[in-house]
This record gives sequence, C-alpha cells and structure tokens, in this order.
Amino acid sequence: MPKIKTHSGAKKRFKLSKNGKVIRAHANKSHILNKKTRKRKRGLRQTVVADKTNTPQMKRLIPYK
Repeated sequence: MPKIKTHSGAKKRFKLSKNGKVIRAHANKSHILNKKTRKRKRGLRQTVVADKTNTPQMKRLIPYK
C-alpha cells in the first residue's frame, strides 16, 4: 500500500499532543495589532486544542506526525 502524502499547509499549522489531540495556534495575531489590547494579544500567543469536530479531518492531513 502506498504512503499517504502529508498536507504541506497542515504540517506547518498543526501538531499532535502526546494524547493524540490536535494543537493549533490562535488566529488574528499577524497584523492590525494596535487596536487589540495587551491582554488579548497575550492570550493569542497561547496554543489551544482544536475542536473535536475538526480533529478527524486534521489527523488525516498529518498522518505521520
């Protein structure tokens, strides 16, 4: 059986935790940062577990991570 190709965009954006959960970064942290509060920007730095409804699709995109 042939290998499955990893999705190039997904491998840069998602990681798997030791328990198999998908880890992602927050959006809205790249530009237009003047109007965002310090507290909000600090929160956007953190990573977060992806929603369980999207997890099976994400795991198909990064099969060997």
